[in-house]
Amino acid sequence: MSESNNARPGKWDSRLYNICILIARLGLAYLFFTQLWWKLPPDFGCTNDFAFPQPAAENYWTGNGSGGLCFWMGMESIYAPQDRLVLMSDMRPAGLPRVAINIAPIAKMNALLLDNLLIPNISLFGWLIWLAEFWIFLSMLLGLFSRLGAVVAIGVVGQLYIGLANIPRPYEWEWAYGAILLLSIALLGAAAGRFVGIDARLRPRLSASSERGNRLARIALALT
Repeated sequence: MSESNNARPGKWDSRLYNICILIARLGLAYLFFTQLWWKLPPDFGCTNDFAFPQPAAENYWTGNGSGGLCFWMGMESIYAPQDRLVLMSDMRPAGLPRVAINIAPIAKMNALLLDNLLIPNISLFGWLIWLAEFWIFLSMLLGLFSRLGAVVAIGVVGQLYIGLANIPRPYEWEWAYGAILLLSIALLGAAAGRFVGIDARLRPRLSASSERGNRLARIALALT
């Protein structure tokens, strides 16, 4: 009787874990689903013939008739030269200092990539950005190569964090990106597609192929 009672909490913990991971996985899928529509190809929501916002000393930037993906890529470029404090904890009300990290050097490198590669070739890289976010949605929804989906999510959200976290106008709260980044990291570790996902069906076949020396199967197994 006591052995049976001791076994029950373990089963409950496992079920609760799986249910929570499933909810988190589907939540991340829906989040990226909602973000697909304001930057639809082939113009990616860009307006005024793919215009980008321009710096303006009096108000940080002028819209220049821009919109969609072009607008937000422009924001990343415009704010890159300014100090960008993140992971801030303002403890001054308690008589303690304000703690933060200035990511301006990383933001400048991000802007260098944007200004010299992505923005001049928006018609190509817009597709890559949209397809990356569509893949995250599909991967998380179906539990298909979920670790690969989580890795792509970490890359996409990490870049947005560097480019947009705590910019002053329009204000982008850093934890809006930080929380998504942490969720993506957690789902990477949890291998979220192994419960109510296609990965659960793929893994036995991939494992058998991997044991026979199939290197491609071994790589695919690591991404499920």
